[in-house]
Amino acid sequence: MAQRHFEGEALAKSYQCYRVSPPQDLIDEVLDYLRKTIQGDLNLAVDVGCGSGQGTKLLAPHFLKVVGLDISPAQLKIANADEHAPNVSYRESPAEDLPFEDESADLVTSMTAAHWFDHPRFLKEADRILKPGGCLALLSYTLDFELEYEDRSPKLNEICQEFYATVLPFRKTYLGSSSVKLYKKIHDMVSYKEKEWHECRRSRVRMPLSSFIGLVETFATYQGFYENDPEEARRLSKTTTERLMEAMGASTPDTELVVVVKYFYFLASKPQES
Repeated sequence: MAQRHFEGEALAKSYQCYRVSPPQDLIDEVLDYLRKTIQGDLNLAVDVGCGSGQGTKLLAPHFLKVVGLDISPAQLKIANADEHAPNVSYRESPAEDLPFEDESADLVTSMTAAHWFDHPRFLKEADRILKPGGCLALLSYTLDFELEYEDRSPKLNEICQEFYATVLPFRKTYLGSSSVKLYKKIHDMVSYKEKEWHECRRSRVRMPLSSFIGLVETFATYQGFYENDPEEARRLSKTTTERLMEAMGASTPDTELVVVVKYFYFLASKPQES
């Protein structure tokens, strides 16, 4: 069965504030892959589990219509309130019952959400609505971020590894031991002959230290820790921030550093009609 998370209003706002969008070169790679089989106008892109729409908006310049879907009214409220192109819209819908006609979509994608879906049902629905030659693109990234700041990166990453190790026991059982392995399993379930698996693509994002902490706090693993012991979770965030500031020689959590985001993803092309 599908899992339901990130539906509360406060967490939805944090998701909008801190979650990172896929890098433009990764979006370009998805489009280049799609263009191998579909030329001319691209009519419809469907972003499933769109959250507050950070990734959805990146598709707007390339399709006549882009629809973001999510099961969370709180996430969709934020997505709709945020500025977006007129060809982008948002609808409430589960991933396992997509509200589109057969063979109507050029692209079906999910950016850091597909791990929560009922995978056999979602893949069946994606296949139903994809046009022949259409692309299925599932993207995500790991919690194992690396930090870069002057010559102090090794110490910062030592502190981060302790941070991640503290919350790891609260990882949702549904996700198994590794999100990469989970997505590889989904990849292997896709019956299309033409498909590509990619792992550990790095994207460097500059942000304040406080935003990095906020980003980690949006992950389900941290949220599981918070649900178990809110006071201890807040203490962990505070002490980790203080330790990182000390290691950086920074006087404020607004000090910027580089966060290295590690993406993994796969692309699959629905067979053309014979």
